[in-house]
Amino acid sequence: MTDQRKGCYILDLVTPPKSASEVVKLPTLESKRFLQDLRSDVIKQICVLVTEDEYVADIRSAQVFAKRERVLSSSSMDDSVLNEKTRIKRYTSQFCEYLKTSPLYKDWVEFRDDLPESVPCELTKDKRTRHEIELNHGSKYCVMNQWPLPRERVTEIDKLFADRLDAGHVKASTSPHSSPTFCVRMAAGGWRIVLAFNKLNAATVSAQTPIPRKDVIIDGMAKSTIFSSMDLMGGFYQILMREREIPYIVVSTPSGMLWEWLVMPQGLSNAPATFNRFVTNLL
Repeated sequence: MTDQRKGCYILDLVTPPKSASEVVKLPTLESKRFLQDLRSDVIKQICVLVTEDEYVADIRSAQVFAKRERVLSSSSMDDSVLNEKTRIKRYTSQFCEYLKTSPLYKDWVEFRDDLPESVPCELTKDKRTRHEIELNHGSKYCVMNQWPLPRERVTEIDKLFADRLDAGHVKASTSPHSSPTFCVRMAAGGWRIVLAFNKLNAATVSAQTPIPRKDVIIDGMAKSTIFSSMDLMGGFYQILMREREIPYIVVSTPSGMLWEWLVMPQGLSNAPATFNRFVTNLL
């Protein structure tokens, strides 16, 4: 297939393989080459061929999952929020320049000093909550090799760590642990840096801290007339790591650096639980 249509299609194969011996004779692609082509965007689309029975079973499983998600989710957003232009509009509406058209702009100017546009570029003080990592029994080194990225993305990654270094959030490391970094395109443009802690997360004992459910929160807002929301800028960076876990959260960059985090980075499996506990303690 040369186009990039998404969805499910019924295909009639003229001479489909009918035995294991015929399957193994089909053209193959080495896993290493496949990953290289996938990461460098040579491969634009992947198609999975399944039998009709498998397709029907997958559809039924998907319907059950979707029904369960609708029950658990209290979101009232419609499909329009998924539109890229809508996402960009919602994102830019949070900027200070956009607030000039708001009737509350005068109030915002009066209390502007209480609403900083950026987080202070410094290492946070100990706020009594530190992120801790407990590894499963028998876990050793958590290592994933860094893969090459286009120059533009490498530059963005280096810029991020230069800023974090100036803030005292990271430092050069010689740890035997290592996780790679890469970038994904953001809806409003630019790149979001992703720390791939896959192996570390797989070896981490899951925290059982309860996370507030959206439906419970919204139910608690019943009959309220005044609503407000806050975005805690750099919230994770305001939580220190427990010192003995710092060698675990080490990331490599395509430019050949190894950095360890002194504050809690994004991408750790138990980070939301720690952040929820942190905010709860502050409140």
